[in-house]
Amino acid sequence: MTMRKVEELLVARATSDGDGVRLKRVFGGGDLSRFDPFLMMDEFGSEEASDYNGGFPSHPHRGFETITYMLDGHMQHRDHMGNIGELKNGDVQWMTAGSGIIHSEMPQQKEGHMRGFQVWLNLAAKDKMQAASYDDIAAAAIPEFVRDGARIKAIAGKVGSIEGKVQKAMTEPLYLDIDIHSARYRESFAVPEGHTVLVYVYEGEVQVGDERVRKSHLARLARKGLVQLTGLGAAKLLLLAGKPIGEPIVSYGPFVMNTREEIEQALADYRDGRLTA
Repeated sequence: MTMRKVEELLVARATSDGDGVRLKRVFGGGDLSRFDPFLMMDEFGSEEASDYNGGFPSHPHRGFETITYMLDGHMQHRDHMGNIGELKNGDVQWMTAGSGIIHSEMPQQKEGHMRGFQVWLNLAAKDKMQAASYDDIAAAAIPEFVRDGARIKAIAGKVGSIEGKVQKAMTEPLYLDIDIHSARYRESFAVPEGHTVLVYVYEGEVQVGDERVRKSHLARLARKGLVQLTGLGAAKLLLLAGKPIGEPIVSYGPFVMNTREEIEQALADYRDGRLTA
């Protein structure tokens, strides 16, 4: 089988969200169909407390899932259902906003390093109005796989002998954190044809297919062929893949639906206190 080529290379751009939290927007906005089923990805992190202390005060979501992966630091999740979750080093929060959730994500540290990622994963029309749910996944519960020259944390999905903690039937998301510590590392992933594949390098540099991808760069790959990764030295990357939903995507701030009318309904529901009813 041929290897997948890099079709698009994006550079994460500096922005802010929440109460002035500084972060990098890896992708999001524009023509979202090319990332389907993914909608957005942010990398947050700083040594300066002023960059993150404002956190993400109470806000709504409807129509998709959020996956928060904390590399370093301590954030606390609270939502309208009474859930309280503590996200610490290596932990994951998988939240299905469904028909509506109102939550906050606030730092529980006054100083020191904080770093992590948040990915937005779309839901199909038939699943958008399901009841909201939330799951805390401790770092110790995430499977790890040792390779020659690398270590892989499997947050979600299944590819070859690698099986992650979370399995989702509709979008079949694959979410791997690959820590490469040697140029000996070389691996091919047989991701199903037609699936979207994204590689985000957050430390160092790695070869994806026949192209070098540097730190803070996202590679979007073709939808056919093997995903080939080759180590060039120490590097860290996230490998995301998923089955496209293939439905219209209409988004407005924290709401992602299929039509403008559904967005207007979400806004009205939130304004009138019915979003989580």
